[in-house]
Amino acid sequence: MSLRVIAGSAKGRKLKSVAGDTTRPVMDRVKEALFNILAGDVIDSNWWDLFAGTGAIGIEALSRGAKFVRFTDLNRLPIETIKENVSHCKFDAQSEIKRGDAFVLLRNTVDKKFEYIYIAPPQYENLWSKALKLVDENFEWLTDDGSVIVQIDPTEYETISLNNLVEAEQRKYGSTLLIFYDIKN
Repeated sequence: MSLRVIAGSAKGRKLKSVAGDTTRPVMDRVKEALFNILAGDVIDSNWWDLFAGTGAIGIEALSRGAKFVRFTDLNRLPIETIKENVSHCKFDAQSEIKRGDAFVLLRNTVDKKFEYIYIAPPQYENLWSKALKLVDENFEWLTDDGSVIVQIDPTEYETISLNNLVEAEQRKYGSTLLIFYDIKN
């Protein structure tokens, strides 16, 4: 599957894939739907692409006017791929790329607030719910109107008991489910 930026300032730029099967690139149809849902809210927003893989989601956000994206991934190959993709799209100045364990990073002292935290971990290992629970415990990572967006296979979905976040909506696109969580009012 060829990866590309689908809209905005870097529209049409091809993105490098991560060799092997450690990442699962998001389909253009899902990416397009996600950013249509968010629309103008992307402009000047801060994102944390938690299990960033190729960096495609964060790069798409930057291309559509996001102010800043933190890209994190555990493995060396995705981090190298993200660096190449971010540079290729000329977003180095608005990006921070960190190699690290998402669960350790989420427990760290909050050093920045994000409008969006995007969670798309390796599938079928319940990592999404573990990450979501950590964001719920450390919801200071989010701005007051911040959201967590989870991307999983629909068969992985389960209702999760949360204290500070509430499920706002779900959108299903074939074998991809996007779930949006907002801070409880």
